[in-house]
Order: sequence, then structure tokens, then C-alpha cells
Amino acid sequence: MRVLVADDERLMAEMIAVGLRREAMAVDVAYDGRQALEKISVNRYDVAVLDRDMPGSTGDDVCRWVVDHGVGTRLLLLTAACGIYDRVEGLGLGADDYLTKPFAFAELVARVRALARRTAPALPPVLERDGVLLDEATRTATRDGRALGLTVKEFGVLRTLMRAQGQAVSTEDLIEQVWDEHTDPFTNVVRVTVSTLRRKLGEPQIVQTVPRAGYRIGLS
Repeated sequence: MRVLVADDERLMAEMIAVGLRREAMAVDVAYDGRQALEKISVNRYDVAVLDRDMPGSTGDDVCRWVVDHGVGTRLLLLTAACGIYDRVEGLGLGADDYLTKPFAFAELVARVRALARRTAPALPPVLERDGVLLDEATRTATRDGRALGLTVKEFGVLRTLMRAQGQAVSTEDLIEQVWDEHTDPFTNVVRVTVSTLRRKLGEPQIVQTVPRAGYRIGLS
């Protein structure tokens, strides 16, 4: 999944981004509402985590823009304002969820994952294909009962391919879903990651190259 984190407290924004990346999410960061609007207007995000009190365009402004333009991004407002009126007002803007500071990071991760599930067709929490089991909740993967010991990016690629249910996924889509906006689209990072993923998955090869289309998962 791809997430935007927007908060004018740079340390807070970076800490959230680092934590979400460790959960195999692709994360972009904005430090004010204007940057957030620019990024949302050109990138497709599953979830945006927005601080309400950013300078310039506020998180509320970003929320209104997303709702008015029919963007499919799910919105989580993050703020120190914890009163009932604040929650009601935030949700009334069209936000999908509301979390107050300070917060437990595990709860933030759970809420982001729950929101992301709303943007895609419902799939079981444990994905299975040709002996490969992938558990999104525990971020673990096995093949025929053997733990794979995947890195964050390898897990992200495998998850994206398995969620595609046998359909080809382009290199561009893998970069968008697993890496972030700073990744060079001409880099070989996807090819290298797929190569190491194949090695860990072992034989018979289950990640197939589809000429001029990308990669798919499946023995047939």
C-alpha cells in the first residue's frame, strides 16, 4: 500500500514514515498542507495521514479537497485536539478516521491497514498461492511450511503480486506500491528485489516474468 504522511512537525512526520516503512508500506512525506495537496494531486495513495493544524493549507483543507474531487484516498486525521466536538467536526469534513496525539504506534498501523483495506477488494488476511502463505498481520511468509525470512521490500513485492491474484503487475506499479516518490523509475531495484525474492522462494519458480507487462505469481 502507498501512504502519505503530512505533518509540519518534521520529526513526527519522519518517525511515522520510518515506522510505516518497516511495515512494508511505501510512504511519502509532506511538511505542510500545500505539499500534501501537490502530492495527492499527482500520486495515488491508499491512505493519507493528515495533521489538522499545518501552516498554509491545513489538514482540514486537504480533507475537503480530497472529498470534493472524488479522490479515492482514505483519510486519517491526526491531531492533539481530542474533544468530542473536534472529532465530530473532523469526521464531518469527510475524514474516514480520527486519531489523537499522543498515540500508540501499533494503533496507528492498525488503523492505516484497516483504511487501506477499504480501497481494495476484500481479501483474506492470509493469502495463499501454490504453497506460498503470506500473513499481512504478522508480516511473515512461508513456502511449503518453510519460513522465507523476507526483507521489507521483498515482502512488499510478494504481497503486491499475491494481491493481484495471478494478474501481471508492471514494474511501475511495483515501484508505486512498494517504494516511494523518490525512487528513480529507471532504476533496476525492482529487478534486483525480484531476483532475491525468487532465490528465497526456491524451486519451482513461482514468480514469472511477463514480457512487456511485468511480473506475475503462479506456477501455471
